[in-house]
Amino acid sequence: MLRAQPSVDGWLREVAAARPRAAVGAAVAVPAPYLFRAAKALAGSTLLWGAQDVSWDEEGAHTGEVSASMLAEAGAGLCIVGHSERRLRFHETDAQVAAKALRLVSAGIRPLVCVGELAVERRDGRAEAVVAAQVDALLVGLKGETAGLMLAYEPIWAIGTGVAASPQDAEAMHAVIRARLGPLAGKVPVLYGGSVSADNAGEFMAVRNVDGVLVGGGSLRAGSFLAICDAAERCAGV
Repeated sequence: MLRAQPSVDGWLREVAAARPRAAVGAAVAVPAPYLFRAAKALAGSTLLWGAQDVSWDEEGAHTGEVSASMLAEAGAGLCIVGHSERRLRFHETDAQVAAKALRLVSAGIRPLVCVGELAVERRDGRAEAVVAAQVDALLVGLKGETAGLMLAYEPIWAIGTGVAASPQDAEAMHAVIRARLGPLAGKVPVLYGGSVSADNAGEFMAVRNVDGVLVGGGSLRAGSFLAICDAAERCAGV
């Protein structure tokens, strides 16, 4: 996410000082220039931290790209791939998203893979088929290497629009995703993302089949991020 925001160092210090409970599995993904700042600020913290993207290539003439091994060297524990903005603006394919995820798994980094449908696909009744195909392509591309895999359902029409899916829509799509995961269904966390805020995060996390939330603009203020962590703690009963 690229936008004017408060000091990254200040955000990291405030969140680190609050020490969200490890039981809720809170994590933060920062732009690549801030990886080493996150490593320093969150050393000893309960938060898992990592990056917002990675290259599907491990080496070669790819000026400006960040490889999985670079992220591992920085100490990143997770990385987001397949975000709707990457798929739409940079035309990333399902195969490329899967290749990125495989690079991360091979480097010992947890991939958080985003899937979701366009508004027109939902209107045409194709939302479930589109998301199911994305999950299927991911599993094929991972070739059985699924250690640490996480998924996030982010309906593209809800990204940055302020219009979130209903909890019922989220529950239904998460059930579809778990069905596609098959034997992995109980092992792969599936999050909801799309106009999540401190006001509605608890509502989504209370829904069956939803393991947590992926938050974009709603987390740019440390106070909002921590409020979402508090909501997760209440849902988890800790």
